[in-house]
Amino acid sequence: MASGQRSSEAPAAPVHGQFEYVRRAPSAMLAGIVTDLIGFRELAPLYSRQTEAASLDVPLVISFGEPFAIGLSRVPGDNDRFASFAAGIHAGPVVIDSFGRSCCIQVNFTPLGARRFLGMPMSELADRMVPFDDLLGASGHHLHERLGEQTDWHRRLDMTEAFIVERLIKTASASSEVSWALGKIMASGGRSRIANIATEIGWSRKHLAARFADQVGVGPKAIARIVRFNRAASLSKQANRAGWAELAAECGYADQAHLIREFRELAGATPTGLV
Repeated sequence: MASGQRSSEAPAAPVHGQFEYVRRAPSAMLAGIVTDLIGFRELAPLYSRQTEAASLDVPLVISFGEPFAIGLSRVPGDNDRFASFAAGIHAGPVVIDSFGRSCCIQVNFTPLGARRFLGMPMSELADRMVPFDDLLGASGHHLHERLGEQTDWHRRLDMTEAFIVERLIKTASASSEVSWALGKIMASGGRSRIANIATEIGWSRKHLAARFADQVGVGPKAIARIVRFNRAASLSKQANRAGWAELAAECGYADQAHLIREFRELAGATPTGLV
């Protein structure tokens, strides 16, 4: 709805075999801040593993069940358990083990949206997971308790959105220069020259990198790399795609070997492994 509120009388969460899953776009008030919200609950005590490729999503997970085991660019170990947390940008695959009893809400923020919501330098979140309570303190703890008292996924997502909107009222928007630079990189598919972007803004490359570290979490070159990879990964899934060498040239890679190397480093798989 235009007001940003959604009815708690929405249909029950659909059951997909061994889990419940609800996913929806955010209200208009969170445009550019949040990309989507997810409610997820496993229904069978079965172990599973998934690997997520590098992306620009900054997830916030609020858990009501068993923790996940998460490893950045590696298989997670016994000490890599995370329940409620936020994770910054990581230029590599994320390996996630689940043990059949997870139940959580996940809010996927844009990098600049996460910076505004969390009110902290995003460099402190890059390449790591930070516990939810450490990020949001007493207000986050209260939200977690209120959400845990609910059983309806749509009501939970309504409450989560309302919490985000209320918090944003008290926080400042992202730097217009960094926002413009990030948009330029994304619109070009990661092919814009960083030096040219800095020149257009009137900053040095060093200053641009420092502002990106604060507002986004990593430098503009790393962001361009992830954007370029995600474009290539998306194009590789199209039925009428060109060969790998042509795809590499279209996306700005030096050659097919460069494309394959980037897929392995950012997704933990070859291009054919992701198709």
